Amino acid sequence: MKIRVISVGKIREPFYQAGIQEYVKRLTPYSPIELVSGLEEKAPSRPSKQDILQVKYREGQRILNIIPAGENMVLCDVEGQAGSSLDFSQWVHNWMLDGWSRINIVVGGAYGLDTEVKKAAHEMISLSRLTFPHQMAVMILMEQIYRAFKIIRGEPYHH
Repeated sequence: MKIRVISVGKIREPFYQAGIQEYVKRLTPYSPIELVSGLEEKAPSRPSKQDILQVKYREGQRILNIIPAGENMVLCDVEGQAGSSLDFSQWVHNWMLDGWSRINIVVGGAYGLDTEVKKAAHEMISLSRLTFPHQMAVMILMEQIYRAFKIIRGEPYHH
């Protein structure tokens, strides 16, 4: 199973880039993993509700346009199902058993995800009820994917 992490926001900070790349390197023996970022739409400095809806719509269309039909899409959203690292490892294991060729895990932008993207998603999970910068959320997600594979294989890492 291939994994593609889609971050609406671009990974700009070097320390996040380094952390994310470290987990991509660690994940290589377990699964091909790809990061796609930079799908954000520029918003006015003081956006109206309509501006925010337009931003989310345009970002949503970019997300939907890069995910082919027949691929699983999982959203990271505060409204999603929350769980422990053990729960997350079980979700990853189930995705593998379900026979998906690729799992697309989406981290939304500053204003969240468009309703069309939410409707198209197969699942919504929550990394936390806390709010994180998208760059940090991507790094946390990458670490949790790595941890999930270690748990699935019974390898040391998770205590």
